Amino acid sequence: MVERTPILNILTHLILIMGLIMLLVPLWIVFVASTHDFRTVNTVPMPLWPGNQMVANYTLAWQQSGFGPKMLNSFIVAIGVTAGKIAIAAISAYSIVYFNYRFRSLFFWLIFVTLMLPLEVRIVPTYAVAANVLRPYQELLDATGISTILGALAGIKITLPEWSMLNSYTGLILPLIATATGTFLYRQFYLTVPDELAEAAKMDGAGPLRFFWDVLLPLSKTNMAALGTIMFVYSWNQYLWPLLIITDIANYGTAVMQLQRIVPGPLFGEPPRWHIAMAGTLMVMTPPLLVVIFMQRWFVRGLVSTDK
Repeated sequence: MVERTPILNILTHLILIMGLIMLLVPLWIVFVASTHDFRTVNTVPMPLWPGNQMVANYTLAWQQSGFGPKMLNSFIVAIGVTAGKIAIAAISAYSIVYFNYRFRSLFFWLIFVTLMLPLEVRIVPTYAVAANVLRPYQELLDATGISTILGALAGIKITLPEWSMLNSYTGLILPLIATATGTFLYRQFYLTVPDELAEAAKMDGAGPLRFFWDVLLPLSKTNMAALGTIMFVYSWNQYLWPLLIITDIANYGTAVMQLQRIVPGPLFGEPPRWHIAMAGTLMVMTPPLLVVIFMQRWFVRGLVSTDK
């Protein structure tokens, strides 16, 4: 047990207050910059109190960036990736914990090792697969000689069609739905579920799918909320992957991608419009911030709760 003393309480509160200040000061500066005009933002030192250009700056940022359809695309991608990650993590962890087959521990650790391989590391092969999903299978047929054998015996050459996921919601969502973090989180939760619950379900005639759907999923609501909150913020803030596979920005561009278009720099022949950029930044960060605020209680319970 940690001893509670007045000095320790004061010290911990000071640390929390310093951390809060370090977090809020940059956000305050961004907000203040979004309420001033171009000349005021570029003065040194910049004012630290809001100006009177807030409505004009936010309106201009929204109109010039076309955030309407881009926000919709970001919501589609974020919700799709979040739902996919939750489903894949729950099913894979269920398989590892409740099905007794060889090498299941090895499979879990292989999944867990992928935490050391973020998207930025595997982005080139992932892009190659997204450009033509069936190409690896075609190369496998050619490498094993199956296509050659069939061509010699039956005169049939196997040529798989091309399937590109570039410039599509499928390409934005599907390569991102696997998650080692979610699998680990669900596995740790499933290990805390009493074995007697599974045995009782078997005695009642419930099969594996019925037990998973009617028992485990309702019990894992808090874990689902915690994982969903993390993954929604992660997928909403994705920039590199959409920037790589999306060239049709008008139809499939996301809100985070659009931020670069409201900050013209020297390459565009104009000075950076930081006041408009800050207004756009705050608008883009508002949806994930609201998700975190409204899901905060469920998020904390899903991470620290032990009374299953």
